Parts: sequence; C-alpha cells; structure tokens
Amino acid sequence: MFLGNFEPRLDDKGRVILPAKFREDLADGLVITRGQEYCLYVFTKAEFQKLYEELIKAPITSKQSRDYIRVLLASASDELFDKQGRITIPQPLRAYAQLEKEVVVNGAGNRIEIWDQTRWNEYLSGAEESFAGIADEIFPL
Repeated sequence: MFLGNFEPRLDDKGRVILPAKFREDLADGLVITRGQEYCLYVFTKAEFQKLYEELIKAPITSKQSRDYIRVLLASASDELFDKQGRITIPQPLRAYAQLEKEVVVNGAGNRIEIWDQTRWNEYLSGAEESFAGIADEIFPL
C-alpha cells in the first residue's frame, strides 16, 4: 500500500526520484497515466492490469466507457527506474499535469499520485473544507 506525501523535484529531462519506500513495490516496472483533477496516476504493472480487466467489462456500447478507456490507455506509459532510482515522465503527461520543477508525490493506497505542487496545494485547501463531511458519506456509522 502506498502512503505518505513527498516533495521531490522534477529535473530538466522530466525525471523524478520516487521515495525509496515506493520503489521496491515498483521494481518490476510501473505504469504512469492521466489521473483525475490533472494529476498523474502511477500503478504497479499488476495493479494496472487489474484496473484494465475491470475496465474491459464495461459495455462497448457506452460512449462514456469508450471515452474513459481511450483516454486512460492512450496516455499510459510503462516505465522502469534508472540506476539512480528515477523515472522519466513522458512530455505529454507532464504537459497534462502541468508539472514544472516542484512536484508532490502522494501515496494513495493502490496507486501513487504525482501533482504539480501549486495545483496540489490549491486542491488540498478546497478538499480540507469538506473533509469531515465527506467522511460521513464514505463511512456511515
């Protein structure tokens, strides 16, 4: 399970060092793709395969399903770590997430999210206000 919040820097070649505690689970490779709210999702290859297997169960007659699958898979890129523990984020994904130098890497359970730091801070300030209310909806006791 991926947990925690980290603030590495993106280098001039679009590479980022993911936290050491994440790298072991990703050692066999990873898949980076578009996420929601203009962040990137990073999955283990096995987790991405599970996601894919669920997605293909959606009816091909559903335009929403086709659109979602197209965008998710067309933007996906499988990557490996280099010898320094960095991954390269392809330019189209960097552009989508508007990644510059300062990024935020969040553990989000079955995936990692990579955000532009400014965008993350804006998102977090809005999410903080509704955090308690959301908990009541997600965990009704």
